[in-house]
Amino acid sequence: MSTVIMHNVVSVDGFIADENDGVGPLHDWYFNGDTPIRSTDQDYDHSGSGGGFRVSKASAPYVRSMWESIGTIVMGRHFFDLMNGWEGNPPTGDHVVVVSHRPKPEGWHPEASYHFVDDLTAAIGRARELAGERVVAVSAGEVGGQMLAAGLVDEVAMDVVPVVFGSGKRYFGSVEGQHLLEDPHVVLQGEGVLHLRFRVRR
Repeated sequence: MSTVIMHNVVSVDGFIADENDGVGPLHDWYFNGDTPIRSTDQDYDHSGSGGGFRVSKASAPYVRSMWESIGTIVMGRHFFDLMNGWEGNPPTGDHVVVVSHRPKPEGWHPEASYHFVDDLTAAIGRARELAGERVVAVSAGEVGGQMLAAGLVDEVAMDVVPVVFGSGKRYFGSVEGQHLLEDPHVVLQGEGVLHLRFRVRR
């Protein structure tokens, strides 16, 4: 069965964006390096600056391996609307599952493998079915936090950037209660980013 990994870039005080969904310098490390993640990278950040993903030599093997392992991305409707679903061309993976009570917009990229599911457990089930043996990557935020609280997440992956937001959209959303993680099994220092991965304690 595929592993479900909750993942996002995050500030040191735990935010994935400001109150207006601005990411500030959080994603700069994706574009300031000298090593392409792939040969045909496109730009998916909020700035629309172009130029493709180019990370540091330290980060490249980790990010490349992570991205190549992903079969399905799971995201909330707010993120889908914000990015317009990357116009049907996600940065990695072959499929996207959107957790939403609203259906896919009529006529929106019918060729793209995007699936709209209105239940958390059903969304993970569909994502795993689509991913096969590959990883299911759940975007952090409200939906990710709800999935963690529901016991649907196997690992937490954080790309921690040295910036303090003070307020904004939290990595774990508005999740309540205590949720224990194992000691990190990945601790990798890049340039302008620290990559961490934790297994969720059962």
